[in-house]
Amino acid sequence: MKKGFFITGTDTDVGKTWATIVLMRYFKNQGHSVIGMKPVAAGCEWHDGILKNEDAILIQENASIKLEYQKINPYAFEVPVSPHLAAGEHSVQLNVVKKAFDNLKDKADVIVVEGAGGWLAPLSNECDIADLAKILKLPVIVVIAIRLGCINHARLTFQSILADKMECVGWLAMCTDPNMLKQEENITTINNKVSAPLLGVFPYLEKMDFDLLVKKINAIDL
Repeated sequence: MKKGFFITGTDTDVGKTWATIVLMRYFKNQGHSVIGMKPVAAGCEWHDGILKNEDAILIQENASIKLEYQKINPYAFEVPVSPHLAAGEHSVQLNVVKKAFDNLKDKADVIVVEGAGGWLAPLSNECDIADLAKILKLPVIVVIAIRLGCINHARLTFQSILADKMECVGWLAMCTDPNMLKQEENITTINNKVSAPLLGVFPYLEKMDFDLLVKKINAIDL
């Protein structure tokens, strides 16, 4: 592995999976082999006797090499609620995720790991997404949904990441509200208020076009 990245967001449903796929394709276009991982997923459905998450399937499909589903999503829960509630008796164990990550990280040049929910979303009664990022020791990329309230959410998220002494290499603006007033001004304000660089602005799309969004990424060094 030349490099790995941990993808977090300012909330749930902010576009973390789309950003993960775009980054995977971006690095593949640069000639690197890439794999993705979504260690914890809730809201899964049964496929051939296995619980699978549609976002994790998409990550699996966009990898440079074929991997068994359970290798990229070791914790798959059926109920679409916070993982610490969805898990029931099978709570997330960070050492299990770390082992799965270690088994994958040397299979490709780049590994992109998508978190669940926001930075402080709980995975169990003992740990949250921040703890997962820490144990994997990956630099963080933040996905910010550009919608009403995004400035506060962005600043609080960055403040928490810095308090955890984690490296944040940049952020992505995901325009999720086509009717938002002062969209560009909000992006500019966030860019002026946080220390990490803006890596790209993804426009609102009714239908996903990953190839288009790849072109919106600024240069990311490995």
